[in-house]
Amino acid sequence: MVSALPRFGRYRLALLALALLLPLALLLGAGLGAYPIPPLAIPGILLRGEGVEYQVLTALRFPRVLGAALVGALLALAGGTLQGLFRNPLVDPGLIGVTSGAALGAAVFIVLLPGSGPLEVYALPLFAFLGGLLATRLLWGLARTPLGTQVTVLLLSGIALNALVGAGIGLLTFLASEQELRSLTFWTLGGFSAVTWRLLLPALPLALLALALLLPLARPLNAFALGEREAFHLGVDLEALKRRAVAGAALAVGVAVALAGGVGFLGLVAPHLFRLLAGPDHRYLLPGSALLGASLAVLADLLARTLAAPAEIPVGVLTALLGGPFFLYLVLRYKREVYRA
Repeated sequence: MVSALPRFGRYRLALLALALLLPLALLLGAGLGAYPIPPLAIPGILLRGEGVEYQVLTALRFPRVLGAALVGALLALAGGTLQGLFRNPLVDPGLIGVTSGAALGAAVFIVLLPGSGPLEVYALPLFAFLGGLLATRLLWGLARTPLGTQVTVLLLSGIALNALVGAGIGLLTFLASEQELRSLTFWTLGGFSAVTWRLLLPALPLALLALALLLPLARPLNAFALGEREAFHLGVDLEALKRRAVAGAALAVGVAVALAGGVGFLGLVAPHLFRLLAGPDHRYLLPGSALLGASLAVLADLLARTLAAPAEIPVGVLTALLGGPFFLYLVLRYKREVYRA
């Protein structure tokens, strides 16, 4: 009990720090950019309710930073859940093929069904979401056996699906015109420049549903970490846990990819950083990962549009530059732990 108190305090301290970091990141993200607005002046501008700065904030900056926070939170929460389900901290939402399925759905729309006029702003994310949903349904069907859902088969099927989807996107890239190729490349690199209120608001109910599916899984995932047999004897409904975790993660990733395209590594980095800060208890890890992922996404977007202003660096490129070395660090650390064992 005595040894548990410092860890419990560290969890609460980490959550408090992340809860304070997110509004700070949102304030910086809303204020800084090609048209700089002092972050501390934002409350006054909102109270006045008029002027160019008010228009910039309400029409451009707020949907963008809130969209970035939502995408980061969803990806990080999906990553933390899947890492708990697979009992492997190296698992990323992209590994089970959901991100690739969403990317293929978007590629099909851009190359084969262009020119939807005013509906295009909704059609592209809809196709991305449907692509992620179909990929999840296919994987779930492959992993189902008379003995239940096999997590290992799910993971291996996801790897195979990623390869197939990569080939499909390559074929569509070969068929695309110059304009379609530019759109496809820009979308797959990821970014938040296209996030507007018209795109963000319809996504909110689905995002809330994903949060409602995933956040209550903390206690069952803690039991699952002891092993499937131990979790069963502790009263966990294993099939319901797996079904809800995969469905919630697919929904979260589908919404995130539909809003921002291919923004990778947030689902891997945020949960692992929280484990380093506080520990692996999913009761704190899941909300902590969501808060940290939201802040990281907002800050990554801020860097993307200020480092090379007035041009913008694709956010997916930045997250890959930061997340790739971090993933290698995790692999090397895992390798050292294996040798020690």
